[in-house]
Amino acid sequence: MLRQIIQESKVKAVRELLGRSERIVITCHMSPDGDAIGSSLGLMHVLAAIGKEARVVTPDIPPQILRFLPGAKDIVPYSKYTDFARQLLCDADLIFCLDFNSLYRVDHMRDDLASSSAPKVLVDHHQDPEDFADVIISHPDQSSTAILMFRLLCRLELFNLIDRKAAMCIYTGMMTDTGNFSYNSNDPDLYVVIAELIRKGINKDEIYKRVMDTKTVSTLRLNGYAVGTKMQIFPEHKAALITLTQKELDDYDYQKGDTEGLVNVPLAIPEVTYSVFLRDDKRYIKVSSRSKGDFPVNKLCEKYFNGGGHVNAAGGEFEGTLDEAVEMFMSSLAENDRYLHD
Repeated sequence: MLRQIIQESKVKAVRELLGRSERIVITCHMSPDGDAIGSSLGLMHVLAAIGKEARVVTPDIPPQILRFLPGAKDIVPYSKYTDFARQLLCDADLIFCLDFNSLYRVDHMRDDLASSSAPKVLVDHHQDPEDFADVIISHPDQSSTAILMFRLLCRLELFNLIDRKAAMCIYTGMMTDTGNFSYNSNDPDLYVVIAELIRKGINKDEIYKRVMDTKTVSTLRLNGYAVGTKMQIFPEHKAALITLTQKELDDYDYQKGDTEGLVNVPLAIPEVTYSVFLRDDKRYIKVSSRSKGDFPVNKLCEKYFNGGGHVNAAGGEFEGTLDEAVEMFMSSLAENDRYLHD
């Protein structure tokens, strides 16, 4: 039996919106990860089961590693099919905004999303959501948007319509946003949901293999180079830093998703409490950070890298060069020491 955490008034509001909507768009943040894609596709399958015309529109192309998920081939990336995506947003009579708390997180799609007259439902687990949606379901205490989506579907009395395909997608979101349940994963409800998804017919071992344990040769070489050559350790600050330039990414034929999980690697070192990964993304520097214990990398990302997130997992986008981002990181080390405990 799951704890009820979503307010009944918000469940009722979503139910009423669904009742008078036929064309529904589901969207998520740029550079979508397993949680963004998993929760979006999971919702799409359930909406299709109740007869709705539901499409997933992402700001850019999802990573290759997630294309095995049922329905992934039908995703419409705004960056590739701009006119079609814009029309879907314009024609929608309901839009679900999943796994992001601010309109800037949808990048170039922001204006078209904001200008759509369709009511919007935000379902997210990041802190301090902007007030841009008609219904805001925000629970930062939840480990993923995917588990929050499962909770919402249950409250909408749609549990029986979560089939194996939807369950695969929801489980993938839960698994990836907890590092295969290695952090933010001590809530007993999490394992109640996993049990229910297994009963729906998922093969959790196969999903793990496809998402977490399948790499191309170039991906392995890139990650090996990043750890072997680019990783820096700052033992006096219990910190680690990995950086990759655009040239280095090109040299290893980088594809979106190839460095997923790289930021976690330095945390295997007992003396390292937090890790930061800076990747040159052409238009900005992509920042990822992870930590152990109660070290708040979300505060680091908020103050220095225009981002945020959770205590142990956060990120941001730095407007500047990679060298400037490294300089910013170096300048933060001494101040971050106040969060360290012996």
